[in-house]
Amino acid sequence: MRYYPDPIVMSHVLGYVGRINADELSELDPGNYAGTHFIGKTGVEYTYEDQLHGKAGLRKVETNARGRVLRELDREPPVPGKDLTLTIDSRLQHLAYDLLGGRRGAIVAIQPKTGDILAMVSAPGFDINKFVTGISYADYRALQDDIDLPLYNRAARGQYPPGSTVKPFEALAALQNRVVDANDIVYDPGYFQLPNDTRRYHNWLRWGHGRVDLRRAIEVSNNTYFYTMAYRLGIDRLSSFMHEFGFGEVSSLDVQGALPGLMPSREWKREKYNQPWFPGETLSAGIGQGYFMATPLQLAAATATLANHGHWVRPHLAERIGDQPVKPPFPDTKPDVQVDKTQWWNDVYEGMEEVMSGREGTARKAGAGLEYTMAGKTGTAQVFSLGQNQKYNASELAERLRDHALFIGFAPVEDPQIAVAVIVENAGGGVSGLGRELTDAWLLPQSELHDQPGATVPEEVESLDGD
Repeated sequence: MRYYPDPIVMSHVLGYVGRINADELSELDPGNYAGTHFIGKTGVEYTYEDQLHGKAGLRKVETNARGRVLRELDREPPVPGKDLTLTIDSRLQHLAYDLLGGRRGAIVAIQPKTGDILAMVSAPGFDINKFVTGISYADYRALQDDIDLPLYNRAARGQYPPGSTVKPFEALAALQNRVVDANDIVYDPGYFQLPNDTRRYHNWLRWGHGRVDLRRAIEVSNNTYFYTMAYRLGIDRLSSFMHEFGFGEVSSLDVQGALPGLMPSREWKREKYNQPWFPGETLSAGIGQGYFMATPLQLAAATATLANHGHWVRPHLAERIGDQPVKPPFPDTKPDVQVDKTQWWNDVYEGMEEVMSGREGTARKAGAGLEYTMAGKTGTAQVFSLGQNQKYNASELAERLRDHALFIGFAPVEDPQIAVAVIVENAGGGVSGLGRELTDAWLLPQSELHDQPGATVPEEVESLDGD
């Protein structure tokens, strides 16, 4: 039996146990499950069922014809299940759920050095205690019919266009493939055009940012610069490098049901649609749109790898199984991301620091008054496509058609202790403060939830990163 003290906040992490059904019974060892009617269904309850369940005892006896026990022939004592200690920090988990403020979204926080998942929240959650002894038909139907999809684990299974949060990774790809130097200038008139093509691919700032180098392109989230980089790289090199950061793959150790997202490629499109790859699709991928999809867990893992100068540690939820610690290195961990010059990491970090503290930084409001160095990147993801000459206006759209808002970040830059990824569906922008608030709580334990600029998601926001 189970009783969960934090049934909603921890719903998607813990999962729940429930009564064994007929399909499960046909696959289980009947002797080992003879003493229970319950089994882990989702979350860590499912992933670590074998360790949590233990082993049933066995007693062999001799009986007479009437079934009376005459003597005991053999006894195998039961083995209790092992205690499971998670990496989740309860205080941080509750704060992350509160920061979402009832909105649909997800927040994931990872410790870069160890891969410990410190918080993994999907909102809205649901009461997992109702599932233990059997949820009523009415309650289950209400959860299924809820338009906000509380049963859906957005953190591990929500596949969203990552938007401009991928630009720091693309910047590294461009440097590693020698298609740009960090100090090279790209002129932005407000749009990019492919050779011999009249279509304009617009920057979010319609009149453009003028002369931009790599650091400023990250700071202001300049689309034209990254259209240029994507065009120079081509989809093959871009896709290959993004895979090194785990995009398009499941890289977590023990997060049940995690999905791989989608890092598109020429071969993928040919197999999926039997169509060629077009240059304009490379530009869309270059700003995290089009076919490109990522989960919040993937974004947090990629950000932790970025913070580690490319060193990979698989994200995981188990800290100890019984008395045995769960520590890296883990099997099937991806190889480290290698770049030819250490300075390139610093070039990208500097641009991300300017996002938080620069005069034009897209998260400068959330970065006000930082007591530590923080690298961040904002992003927005389109829910539906605009026409060639249409302008995005959130106030004219139904709430569920507005852009998703994203943020990634890590801190302190010189010795990363936490990497975060945030998505709030249909928020439009203004969610970088949620990442800042969570980072404050981890690095400054004495701090409490306070009125940090950008720490809430207003009904109407002025998006600083409008791509």
